[in-house]
Amino acid sequence: MDFSVYIASPLGFSEAGRYFYYEKLLPMITRVGFQTILDPWVLTDAAFIESAIRAPEGPKRRKRWSEINIIIGKNNAEAIKSCTVVVAILDGPDVDSGTAAEVGNAAGLGKLIIGYRNDFRLSADNVGSIVNLQVEYFIRESGGDIATSLVDLEEKLCSTYVQLMKNHT
Repeated sequence: MDFSVYIASPLGFSEAGRYFYYEKLLPMITRVGFQTILDPWVLTDAAFIESAIRAPEGPKRRKRWSEINIIIGKNNAEAIKSCTVVVAILDGPDVDSGTAAEVGNAAGLGKLIIGYRNDFRLSADNVGSIVNLQVEYFIRESGGDIATSLVDLEEKLCSTYVQLMKNHT
């Protein structure tokens, strides 16, 4: 059985984030057993995005980005709809707004969500939560949890994969 993972994260925006994402995170998820990774950073043709980046400043660029934003949003929503598990990267002084929206969407669809927060900065609404209380609620309500290290995330994904295999045999 092929179980898929959608990665909700802002990691594709920076060189350091992309390094961690492609050199550490995705290989670990594959190593656990998930062979299909729905990577939002490659779901939309790079040529579309490049066309917006290269468009002249002003109305043409705005129009091109508006068109592409719809494509990106739809591609990501469809991937979340089709995935088995969502892994949400929760690092930062506050959870990335796109990641938070993806967590809410996944929760509404009944997807299992596993969070990852290795950032030691305070990010919660109060001392009773790790991150934004609504994001954390959706993760836990989905049956998921929040890992605080890559080793912890790997263990949670491994036990999730084993449970999925048991449920499908």
